[in-house]
Amino acid sequence: MPNYYTYTALAGDTFDSIALDFYNQESLSSTIIQANPLYRNVLIFSGGEQLKVPIIEQQAAASLPPWKKAST
Repeated sequence: MPNYYTYTALAGDTFDSIALDFYNQESLSSTIIQANPLYRNVLIFSGGEQLKVPIIEQQAAASLPPWKKAST
């Protein structure tokens, strides 16, 4: 099983918007850019580009506010 999803970009997509859709965090757009060096200079996709979107394990606790984290 590959460690990435294959995504066909839609017209108007950006790395930020794809990261938001897949990871719920625009700040992870660099992860997708690194997996797709051919498109690293693209700001807005025309549509139809095949992109690899890495599957990443996100730690749920890292995104929780301090009062919801379990105390150790």
